[in-house]
Amino acid sequence: MDKEQQKQPLVIEYRKNYGTSASSQQPFAPAASQPAGTSEQQPLLPQQRSIIYCVHGQLANSCCELPNELSIRKIDSHCHKPRAEGIDKIARKKLMLASMLCIIFMIAEIIGGIYSNSLAIATDAAHLMADLASFMISLFALWIAARPSTKRLSFGWYRAEVIGALLSVLMIWVVTAILFYLAVLRTINKDFELNGEVMLVTSGLGILVNIIMGATLHHHGHSHGGGGGHHEEQNINVRAAFVHVLSDFVQSLGVFIAALVIYFKPEWNIIDPICTFLFSVLVLGTTLAIMRDAIVVLMEGTPKYLDYTEVMQTFLQIEGVVRVHNLRIWALSINKIALAAHLAVEPSTNTELVLNKATETVHAKYQFFETTLQIEVFQPDMEDCNQCSNPV
Repeated sequence: MDKEQQKQPLVIEYRKNYGTSASSQQPFAPAASQPAGTSEQQPLLPQQRSIIYCVHGQLANSCCELPNELSIRKIDSHCHKPRAEGIDKIARKKLMLASMLCIIFMIAEIIGGIYSNSLAIATDAAHLMADLASFMISLFALWIAARPSTKRLSFGWYRAEVIGALLSVLMIWVVTAILFYLAVLRTINKDFELNGEVMLVTSGLGILVNIIMGATLHHHGHSHGGGGGHHEEQNINVRAAFVHVLSDFVQSLGVFIAALVIYFKPEWNIIDPICTFLFSVLVLGTTLAIMRDAIVVLMEGTPKYLDYTEVMQTFLQIEGVVRVHNLRIWALSINKIALAAHLAVEPSTNTELVLNKATETVHAKYQFFETTLQIEVFQPDMEDCNQCSNPV
């Protein structure tokens, strides 16, 4: 049995028929509620008996010999999927490697900026400094997000990742604003000289280092959430780091082009502050998306890749479900989506079967991190209840 199977609840069921009546072949009722361990279940019919072993986590040994007629089936109606607790080691490794590269080249760019007197290179060095700070914040966020939940923080520390990404974006905006101001002063005064050769070498190295850092961060595993064509989002801190590196790469490329121009045409040194203006706008544009996603998480909004109406229709297609209300879909972090809903069913409906079917369906289709479903008998006054009405 593979590791994935061992993480899921299993029911080992042994059936033995007595008598020859046709009714003896009727299947048993679901065994999802049977406690872990070995227990005897009373037969639904006098002609039939069943021994059921329900195991959550791994297979256990039976106290008696099990015959060849044994059948194994997996119950997939638990309220959450198996969770990989602990630090995201892949994200941590990539962020640490990117941080080391960032430190090395940031020092090189500071030296190159001083010798070349280039504000564009200084902008790139300051940008790298902000990136390094964001990497450190992201590493801290990954560590704190792995801490177990407490009675006060029952959802855990997952949103520390979002706060870390938000702080890194705000930091890079502050640095960009300062450099934009310096570029304005240089444009007005026009009393500066540049060393095109040093600019050329430094920006060329910048392109190489950013390519290495980008390749390191880009292949961090991401998926937006499972079946139905969705994939689980990449770790938000690795995504934020990659966007920073991407903007750095474009900036280094621009500095390299500007250095080529200044190297052959020194009198065109005004291109240096102009590049700073352009790069400032670029930085703002590339970080807005991360800021937007972080705010949506903090506002407990539904992720953009999930259709609220589609999820509701999925529940309504389940036999016995008459109405769905109080449907909530929100993100604990970018790649951890939670769901809660009230399912109103017909009075004669088997509520346990509906609960199992609903849980299995949404887990199979959407891969929610956790779900909370409440089954209740439909009442006519639900139609006119403001609290039961669905959002527009």
